[in-house]
Amino acid sequence: MKIFTSAQIHELDRYTIEHEPIKSVDLMERAAKAITRAITEEWTTHTPVVVFAGPGNNGGDALAVARLLINEGYKVSTFLFNITNHLSDDCVTNRQRLLEGKHAKDFTEITAKFDPPELTADTLVIDGLFGSGLNKPLAGGFASLVKYINQSPAKVVSIDVPSGLMAEDNTYNVRANIIHATLTLTLHEKKLSFLFSDAQQFIGRVKVLDIRLSQEYIQKTEAQYYVLEESDIRSRLLHRDDFAHKGDMGNALVIAGSYGMSGAAILTTRACLRSGVGKVTVHTPKKNYDIMQVSVPEAILQMDHEETAFTEAVDTDDFDALAIGPGLGRQEPTAIAMIAQIRRAQCPIIADADALNILASHRAWMQQLPKGIIMTPHAKELDRLTGSPANADFERLHRTRELARSLQAYIILKGHNSALCLPNGNVIFNSTGNSGMATAGSGDVLTGIITALLARGYHQQNACMAGMYLHGLAGDLAAKDLGKESLVAGDIINYLPKAFMLLDD
Repeated sequence: MKIFTSAQIHELDRYTIEHEPIKSVDLMERAAKAITRAITEEWTTHTPVVVFAGPGNNGGDALAVARLLINEGYKVSTFLFNITNHLSDDCVTNRQRLLEGKHAKDFTEITAKFDPPELTADTLVIDGLFGSGLNKPLAGGFASLVKYINQSPAKVVSIDVPSGLMAEDNTYNVRANIIHATLTLTLHEKKLSFLFSDAQQFIGRVKVLDIRLSQEYIQKTEAQYYVLEESDIRSRLLHRDDFAHKGDMGNALVIAGSYGMSGAAILTTRACLRSGVGKVTVHTPKKNYDIMQVSVPEAILQMDHEETAFTEAVDTDDFDALAIGPGLGRQEPTAIAMIAQIRRAQCPIIADADALNILASHRAWMQQLPKGIIMTPHAKELDRLTGSPANADFERLHRTRELARSLQAYIILKGHNSALCLPNGNVIFNSTGNSGMATAGSGDVLTGIITALLARGYHQQNACMAGMYLHGLAGDLAAKDLGKESLVAGDIINYLPKAFMLLDD
């Protein structure tokens, strides 16, 4: 599914108006009806409603909703902010429609001084001050109103976007001046900022309302951002031939583990085996031999000549994919062996965990990475790779995109909505997963899954897309049965078979 920018959404509205054809005020009425329906499904007519409408089209939506709620029997107080004595055309039309209504008595147009109404715990506030077109932080009286609403005990429904929140980049926004919505009723699709963790405190629950915008425009318009859907993965899965043997199913090499960190090697290897690969060889220090042999008897062991750490690059001629990094350690001999291994490898590579930490402390080495390498950093690892902490999630994503573009790499920025940044600058967000997966070893499992898919013959992009979707789906299935609090990384591996089966139906 495409995620359009605010500029593209504006163009989508315009295209719909011109090509449906439909008047802009009638499209606004269509949106208002969908918003009103969603509100009436959750709050009864006994709920007092206060509507705050801004001067633009978001305010026009709010005025239309106020009129429709009044017609449904709700007691509504409406405040229209016309500080500059300039309203959008559709806002003017909906003001007139509201005032012409039989039961519209409690309407105030603010042009100067504003005496705010009392907002109690029983009050429902409809926030229609500013929508997705906002491009600068709120200030002055609007900032004061936002703070007043946020400090009240009232429930808040925001139309399209909580006022003060920008649809994409909130890096330099003033967060104290953003509405904290209980429920955001967003039109057509989630906005990009909704996918970031630092926006969750503002958006509350989100419902996406379909207002039947032009499918022609949606299909023909390119996007930079996408959200994975199940159909995207089903169409990319490679199916096992009935006459396949293990040699047909790929041969993976996992270089992982140091003394005391064999668990990372075990989890990566088990996940790799559970993801359909024919054979897995694990290169690990000698002291990990016994525990690896017992924990993953299906794997082939290849021992480093050192007792406690990875110190020697090995041939990859017989392998179809290489994973390197989980639990590897960061000692200098290991670092030198790691970069030598990456330079030597002739197969697709996924670098994770300590491989990324080593690159962060030897940043000049990143210029030696082969095109097409897959990297899977979490937020702090990405900050280390780029040299400084990001100020916000959008800025971190922007840095990841630039890094993927400059290295011609596939970089998965891990998080609740993990973001796959492609070499061409596009971003694909994952839609599966849950907070129970925020547990040690979860990233090692993802590495193992992607490694197996690479070895099976998946292209890097498809391996990343299917890998992060399956990883999240297995986590969702595990959380459904076990709960989020008790989830551990091994549970994700155990539910991988069910995840594959669901997608293979």
